[in-house]
Amino acid sequence: MYTALAMSGYKPHELGVFQEKHEQLPYLKKAIKKKLSEMIESWGVEWVITSGQAGVELWGAEAALELREEGVPLQIATLAPFYNQEEKFPEATKELYEYVWQHSDYKDYITKRPYESPAQLRQKNDFIILKTDALFLLYDEMTEGTPKFYAEAAEKRQKLEEYPVFYLTPEDIEDLIREEMDDWG
Repeated sequence: MYTALAMSGYKPHELGVFQEKHEQLPYLKKAIKKKLSEMIESWGVEWVITSGQAGVELWGAEAALELREEGVPLQIATLAPFYNQEEKFPEATKELYEYVWQHSDYKDYITKRPYESPAQLRQKNDFIILKTDALFLLYDEMTEGTPKFYAEAAEKRQKLEEYPVFYLTPEDIEDLIREEMDDWG
């Protein structure tokens, strides 16, 4: 049973998503929600924890909120790495961040100050991995990106104890898109 699930993955630009109206984004969000739903059912996930960063973290928190609205008993925590992280987000992303923040069951700042250095981001990864039972990560090791830092934090913990990492890969998303296309045609 993995009751507290950390969730992370690529930032929008790492996926080639530069606006909320990107044609692939609905499929990506659907794949995240589907995988999360399966994990809740299979593993007894009760909490979804993100740092509220743009991309998979916000889309995952949005999926968790949708599942909760559909009656799934789920709580959401947003643990921002520092004050005002949303300050430089594009307007649509800032709106989603504020929605997720307002609807989170628990919210706090890991470092109680504005951005000062990349060390705060490392602290965030280590802290969230330490406080959770498993990690849901949209990541493909063949495609470098920021999720590798979460993967590295998880690997450090795995050296000490069991800490599963559940991957959602770009291939999984492509499979979902193919399924959707087959259903239409």
